Amino acid sequence: MSADMKVLLVDDHEDNLFAMESILAPLGYPLELATSGDDALKAALHGGIAVAVLDVVMPGVSGLDVARYLSRLTQTQLIPVILVTGMGQDSEMAAQALHLGVADYLIKPIDPWALRIKVQYLYRTSILLAGAPPRQRGPRNHPTEPAQLAARRRPLRPTDTVRIPRQPEEPPL
Repeated sequence: MSADMKVLLVDDHEDNLFAMESILAPLGYPLELATSGDDALKAALHGGIAVAVLDVVMPGVSGLDVARYLSRLTQTQLIPVILVTGMGQDSEMAAQALHLGVADYLIKPIDPWALRIKVQYLYRTSILLAGAPPRQRGPRNHPTEPAQLAARRRPLRPTDTVRIPRQPEEPPL
């Protein structure tokens, strides 16, 4: 999996698809759009999907069905899925989603910031889990070998002051 992996957006209503596309476009990730569960499955089987955002209620193959199929296939079972529904709170559907191992379950109308943050987190996690090298954080000469770390350890005394360096914040997207 590489950094040019796509976010799959699936909804049978074009206006909802356009809204999700508009919400996620600022992240800069490539987007693939589908208007049916069948098209979503084809896209996932074709490969290159880092995250799938699926509408639950669609004619034919529903978003739950797509999530079920994705979780059963070896080549797609690691794709994180966000289910989106306009049916309101449904504890039975949420339980099914949890049982399938979906990453999240959102209710329409979707909070744009929540969707953007969830997709961004799942996209990055998906890339890291697939074996892409993580970005270097901290000084490059930081000891990484256990022997180097052990050599630097010493017991803390009650009079010691511990200073924790601040991590540089990532620039906003």
